[in-house]
Amino acid sequence: MSVLAVTGATGFVGKRFVALAVERGHHVRALTRRPQPEQAGVTWVAGSLGDPMEQLELMRGADAVVHIAGVVNAPSARAFEMGNVIGTMSMLDSAIGAGVRRFVHVSSLAAREPELSLYGGSKASAEQAVMRSDLNWDMVRPPGVYGPGDLDQLELFKMARLGLAFLPPPGRLSLIHADDLAALLLALATAPATGAVYEADDGQPGGYSYAEFARAIGMAVGRRVLPMSLPPALLRLGAAIDRRVRGDKARLTRDRVNYFCHPDWTISPDKRPPGTLWRPQIATADGLRQTAQWYRANGLL
Repeated sequence: MSVLAVTGATGFVGKRFVALAVERGHHVRALTRRPQPEQAGVTWVAGSLGDPMEQLELMRGADAVVHIAGVVNAPSARAFEMGNVIGTMSMLDSAIGAGVRRFVHVSSLAAREPELSLYGGSKASAEQAVMRSDLNWDMVRPPGVYGPGDLDQLELFKMARLGLAFLPPPGRLSLIHADDLAALLLALATAPATGAVYEADDGQPGGYSYAEFARAIGMAVGRRVLPMSLPPALLRLGAAIDRRVRGDKARLTRDRVNYFCHPDWTISPDKRPPGTLWRPQIATADGLRQTAQWYRANGLL
């Protein structure tokens, strides 16, 4: 049994990771900003990224740190820097101070194109901080993560029910189910470090075109979908409207438009984790059906 110190444990991927780690006999020490219900196999540690004393408490007795927390959407460059760069650097310093050598970091494919977006730039800077550290690290750059509990893809499922899918300009993407990503993170946390940056997906060679992804969602909700690619200018207009309506809580931002319009968000095959470490278990068609069922069960679709 390992003791794993986890950030982002109350988020979409973090919840799956905690559940899987406990199921497989590990103990989790999880950082949380809000009180959480008691959970067998989990010690909740009150705190946040950036507080060294709270982070040292999180890592007390840990065998590995799994840093899942991050900022995906933010209103400013400073907010991205604080959440993704400063937060990661603080975790690295705390791990060294606590004597925890094993560090698993969750990055993003957006880090490959740091000039495209504030988000991608912040994730690239966080990667550099991990690489410069003296810790025994590995990193994962997930592509599009989906699954029951995810809210980022909900709008696509809602559109699919109407038989439509408004998409960025033509491009391709890779996908991974949150349960498969959680299994990879756990495999890394309990294995010797290799100092590698991994890009993992569902195993589909070349990923999916945006239109293929939209049609797959349509099949999951039982509707035939008409994919419609929108020009960047129209997406930017949509982002401006979303910002005016929802303010800092806007889901479509100019920053997101910048990387949505990039034509290639597929993983690099040479960065796939070795099969002896991990293999994806969930076919995307099955996972999308599970996701649609979860949305319906929770009154969201």
